[in-house]
Amino acid sequence: MEPTLSPPARALPGQQLARGVCRLLLSHDFVALEEVTLVSGLRVDVMGLCPKGEIWVVECKSSRADFTSDRKWQGYLEWADRFFWAVDADFPQDLLPPDTGLILADPWGAEIQRFAPETPLAPARRKAMVQKFARLAALRLMGLRDPQAQAG
Repeated sequence: MEPTLSPPARALPGQQLARGVCRLLLSHDFVALEEVTLVSGLRVDVMGLCPKGEIWVVECKSSRADFTSDRKWQGYLEWADRFFWAVDADFPQDLLPPDTGLILADPWGAEIQRFAPETPLAPARRKAMVQKFARLAALRLMGLRDPQAQAG
């Protein structure tokens, strides 16, 4: 089926990949948030949460330069049960570490090419991440409903 709508005109290439990744995650019964800042201060492109509490982190890379300039990705591993890269069909996939997950994405969807190994989070860290996810989602929803509202 041909897409009838184009991706948002102002979306950057990585944001377009994230859009497709979020659609993929939803098809696997995960809810997703983009641009999540971890307790460590690092920011992940997409974080997915399934009903059982499993957390996936997906880093979207739109080019070789985008990937090679990212020196912080290994810091994401300790905050997720599974870690994936999301790239488009033209990305040189041989650059990506083979012991990580791989998602092929575009603005309309995505497909898992290589499943990430599972590295279960410690229960306390999982609880903290689920709470952070829930609060961030609620704050973003509140901001849409009432843009002038401010947290105390």
